[in-house]
Amino acid sequence: MAVAVIEQRWLRALRRAGGSITPGQRRDTTRIGRRAERRAERLLRRHGLRTLARNYTRRTGEIDLVMLDGDVLAFVEVRYRSAPAWTSGLGSVDRGKRRRLARTAEQYLEEHPEHRYRGIRFDVVSASKGNYRLAFEWIQDAFDAMDC
Repeated sequence: MAVAVIEQRWLRALRRAGGSITPGQRRDTTRIGRRAERRAERLLRRHGLRTLARNYTRRTGEIDLVMLDGDVLAFVEVRYRSAPAWTSGLGSVDRGKRRRLARTAEQYLEEHPEHRYRGIRFDVVSASKGNYRLAFEWIQDAFDAMDC
């Protein structure tokens, strides 16, 4: 299904619920999402991971962070959810998103053969709005690419 169609359906559902998103609000959510990605990267770096790529984008999809954790290659998806969100960050990574992440990870491994024999995992960092700042939850090995 085309992204524009999904976005239109989502906006219609939002309007029925009494809310709306203006272009300015959409830019704000993008800005907040990018800030959450930067903060998540800092969190992971404090835990010893090394950044290899940010916002790795190909035709198959986008991976927010590609990081090295010892000998393991971690493909990290960062999800921001506001406090009254309908689902958690991990819950928002549905089967289609997992499939796109796995395909994009395959593409990364094809383009970077030096990492071909490393173990890989898919992590999710869920960021949510706390009382006065962003709260983060790091879910290591959140899903298996074979389940996609």
